[in-house]
Parts: sequence; structure tokens; C-alpha cells
Amino acid sequence: MDATLARVDVVVIGGGNAGLCAAISARRSGASVLVVEAAPKFYRGGNTRHTRNMRCAHDSATKILSGPYTQDEFFEDLLRVTQGQTDEVLARLMIRESQDMLGWIVEQGVRWQPSLGGTLSLGRTNSFFLGGGRAMLNALYLTAERLGVEVLYDTEVVEMEMEGGRCSGVLVRRPDGMHRISAKAVVAAAGGFEANIDWLKEAWGPSAGNFLIRGTPYNRGTVLKMLMDKGVETIRDPTQCHAVAIDARAPKFDGGIITRLDCVVFGIVVNNRAERFYDEGEDIWPKRYAIWGRLVAQQPDQIAYILFDASSLELFMPSLYPPIAAPTIAELAGKLGLDAEALTRTVEGFNAAVRPGTFDDKTLDDCRTEGLTPPKSHWARKLQTAPYYAYPVRPGITFTYLGVRVGADARMRMADGTGADNLFAAGEIMAGNVLGRGYAAGIGMTIGSVFGRIAGREAADHARH
Repeated sequence: MDATLARVDVVVIGGGNAGLCAAISARRSGASVLVVEAAPKFYRGGNTRHTRNMRCAHDSATKILSGPYTQDEFFEDLLRVTQGQTDEVLARLMIRESQDMLGWIVEQGVRWQPSLGGTLSLGRTNSFFLGGGRAMLNALYLTAERLGVEVLYDTEVVEMEMEGGRCSGVLVRRPDGMHRISAKAVVAAAGGFEANIDWLKEAWGPSAGNFLIRGTPYNRGTVLKMLMDKGVETIRDPTQCHAVAIDARAPKFDGGIITRLDCVVFGIVVNNRAERFYDEGEDIWPKRYAIWGRLVAQQPDQIAYILFDASSLELFMPSLYPPIAAPTIAELAGKLGLDAEALTRTVEGFNAAVRPGTFDDKTLDDCRTEGLTPPKSHWARKLQTAPYYAYPVRPGITFTYLGVRVGADARMRMADGTGADNLFAAGEIMAGNVLGRGYAAGIGMTIGSVFGRIAGREAADHARH
């Protein structure tokens, strides 16, 4: 390691969206900045590589968004998905700053694409990155490097030298050995612990062995655990996380967004006993897709099957893998390894409960069931047009919510109630401050960008003084 890199104003741990926003913000505030990234360069960026969009408030339509999506509506959506489990001060701060983030991100080289229509239903609330998350990352890295931010890849933090709420040094392991970095301020943006299966099992029990990890295998919670052991105050329940139903044929790690299934609302979902277990039409997709990971996690062997017929095949974005098809429900059951009589009985019972309505996949329509438990409240149509299709799904975890508590300046709080001296946090490692439970599309990136910018600015200010 170059000796000059061992002493910087601000060291940022983690090179995803939150870390880069922090690094750029700190550098633009006049600080010397070093980013340490555990992954090799090709896999840099944590879960940001798999993202596509960010949820932002705006008062009227823009070039990239239909509108408006007011701060109050954003907050109401957040309250709904978290069921009130959010820090209102921090949540409103995030939402207020998200409005400005649309322009700030562009100033850092990121480009937005025009609003989307079709089945995504996100053209009003979410801004999409032109080229996706990897393109966004590349733009942020390019800007950071042009500003003079140093980046070390393959660099794992193995120890934080702390006394009380002050960190005097960070020990890292690199391919050429161990090194020490001395910094005036530290920003932790190292993600959650979703790739640490043993830690997941501590919270969820043995069933966590069947979970799939949608994102990077490098988010093992190492830095989070260090901070917890050093007396930083934690927030949220270790079982709370952003988890969706993803194709059960996806790889254990890093399957990304192309393995997600968005077709729950167009069919029915059964477990491996061929039983339905939740209202598939409770609300529109962006506000409910994130509940299905936890629902599947509660089913036997943590697997379920989304069933639909030919009438719905082209209404949603498909998985990387093709659906399993059969000319009859009984034959489909055979291909899925389900009891044919039980699945036929479930589908016939559902079809009999469907009441006539006008199907509209853009709104909460009046297609519903009657006298069925659980009901299907919207978009209920009989499964009667062959061929019949199914996707097997498992819980796919994106990130965990257990994290460090922060204040409005992104400064960590210590367990004794005091503020940390020179420790700041951004992104998934502090997402639990805003997300107590549940999820709505794009909020993860909003948390990362907003608190990344704040953490970098505040860390630089601390270093100056």
C-alpha cells in the first residue's frame, strides 16, 4: 500500500451507491477520501449493480417522471409498507432530500431514462437509471476518480480501532497483506448481513438455509458486527429485510433482478401442499411485491409456485428462466411435483369463487373472489385457458434491516445514547432507521443516495475541524 494512502481525512468502507455518494460528497467538501471495497473491481458496487431505479418526490411532471409525487404521498406510501415502523424525522428528511437528488445525481454523471409505462406502474414514483445500476455505478466511480478519490479493491476491513465513539484507525486485509489506514472520519457503507447464511440462521432458524441471496456475496455484515461489538447502538429486528419471491432456479448468490417474478397479481400462489396462503390481489405490484419473500419463507420447505394461464402470459416482465408449462392443471402438478388432485381442487375452488368484473392491471379493479379463504381482492380471473404455466419461487433476500442507529447528520449513535465522535453511516447498514419492515420499489437507493451525500458532507466537516 502507498504510505500516503494510509492517512486520509475520510475513509469510506464500501463502494456501492451509498459509499460513492459519500465519497463524492466528502471530496467536493474538500476532504481527501479513500474508498475501501471488499470485492474485486469487476464485482464492485455491492447490490447497486442489480438496481434500476430510485424513488423520488417531485411536485410536477419532469422529463423523466410523470407526476406529481408529493412528499406527503411518498411518506404515506412509506408508512403503509412499513406499517408505521419508521423514524419519522429521518424518513421525512430522506423524502425531502430525494427531491433534490434527481438533479444532484445528474451532476455526478448519472443519466436518467424517460419514464416507463406498461406493467411496471412506476413512471410516476420512480426514476430509472439509463443503462441500469451498473451504468450508474460506472458513472459515480468515474466522477469520484476524476475528483481524486482513491479506491482500493479486494480490501476487506478486519478491525476498527475504537475507543468510545471514536475510530482512530482501520485495519484492512489486501492480497499483499495487512495494512492500517488512519482517517479523521469514517463512513460505514458496507451493506447488511444478507450473504452471511449463518447469521441469517441465528435470526430465522434452519429455514434460512433455503433462502436465495439476490445480491452480492460480499455483504456478510462484517463491519456491522464490528460496530455492534464496539458499542454502537443498533436498530431493528434481525429478521426484517427486503425479501421478494424469486425464481427458485436462480443461483444461491447474485442472481439479481432478472430472477424476480412480478406475476403474482395475475394468478394464484400455492405452497408445496397445493394450498393458497395469501391474497394475491391485495394491492398493486410496486407496493406489495416485497411481501412475498417473507410469505414464501413461512411455507413448508420455503418454496411456492405462481400459477397462471395463457391469458396472462404477456402481462408481466418474465424471469430469466422460462415458465413451466402443461396442457392441463393435473399435468402441470406432475411437472411441479405437486399432488395433482389437490392442485386441481384448489384451482377449481378458486375459479368457482371468481366474480365477474372489468379487468384492469393498472388500477385496483373489481375482479375479485367471493366466499374464498384467503380471498383474491383484485385481478381475480379464472384459470381456464390452456396452456397453464407456473414459476417455482423461493425467498430472495436483497438486504437486511438490522443496522446502526444514526441521527439526521448520519452520525452513528452509541449504545449509551451519545453521538459517535467521527463515525457516520449510509445505505443498507443504516436502512433500518427508515425501514422497520416492508419495502416499496426504489427506496433502498433513495436511502443510499440521500444519507450517502449527508454522511460524506458531515464527515468532511468533522475532518476539517
